[in-house]
Amino acid sequence: MRTLILILTAAVASAQTCDRACLENFVDQYMEALIAHKPAQLAMTQRVKNTEDGVRLDPGDGFWRTAMGKGSYRLFNTDVASGQVVFMGTMREVPNLSVIVMIRLKVVNKQIAEIENFVVRDAAAAKAFEDRGRPAEMFTAAVAQRANRTALIQTANSYFTGLQLNDGKGTYNFTADCDRYQNGTQTTNRTTPLPAPAPAGRGAVAPKPDPLLESVLRMNCTDQFKSGYFNFVTRVRDRRFVAVDPERGLVTAIFAVDQASGKYRTFKMADGTQVSAGPVKPETLAAAETFKIEGGKIRRIEAVQLAVPYGMITGWSSWEDGMSDKVQDIK
Repeated sequence: MRTLILILTAAVASAQTCDRACLENFVDQYMEALIAHKPAQLAMTQRVKNTEDGVRLDPGDGFWRTAMGKGSYRLFNTDVASGQVVFMGTMREVPNLSVIVMIRLKVVNKQIAEIENFVVRDAAAAKAFEDRGRPAEMFTAAVAQRANRTALIQTANSYFTGLQLNDGKGTYNFTADCDRYQNGTQTTNRTTPLPAPAPAGRGAVAPKPDPLLESVLRMNCTDQFKSGYFNFVTRVRDRRFVAVDPERGLVTAIFAVDQASGKYRTFKMADGTQVSAGPVKPETLAAAETFKIEGGKIRRIEAVQLAVPYGMITGWSSWEDGMSDKVQDIK
């Protein structure tokens, strides 16, 4: 009898477990429901929580009303142990504009219990994603030596610590060939200038390139942090580590970056040069970043980010945790 109970228990557990393919398929099911504007066709728990750009909405509202198609860029970080999956890529929105999306789903008993998404409505940035074709192969490759969840999160968190206290004197855990992409654009090791930004409005003149920024973008990950350039970042908070894949060495965090502006725009870089950098008014970036980690070092960073009201939290933390820089390991 005891053997039968164990067999039945194992069968139930197997039926409720969602493996890598299952979790990634839920992302496609979710996108198809978005495109159809029909939340009812999606298997969701009765108490499902849904946020868009940090704001809680009922399923069916917001991007649910305007999504119209899938895009071609697709990057997954799939955390089977916690039943969570993060997608970074592109979609189409009425009237047939390309947008960048970050989607996080938590699946419980083959139903979606949590939906979190960012929608970056920047057609040029979405095109930059799609022009790359597909993510770097390293994102789907297994690592030679697996690190445990805690070690992977510690390595990813060292990035935020170095960014928040960017005095050029920290310990920066990057490989020699580390690269970072933000909203589809390469922001390390650049060999060409950034694309010229569009004018702010009719009759406006496009801003001139920033020589300091251009020089920083030519640096590798380590040299950028050692330069002290990011000193205008005042806080990196609401650090939620939402998906960890030890097999592939991937960690995704969703967090907020505060840039207080004002007096914080003027500072000395690590070599003593006084500069002014960062936004001219207080700004918070809501961001999701997936890190590829090998041998305790960060090799690649893929980021999706958007500007939100200054001081805003990402919609899933208490106020205290949202304003803190402590590690929030979401299991």
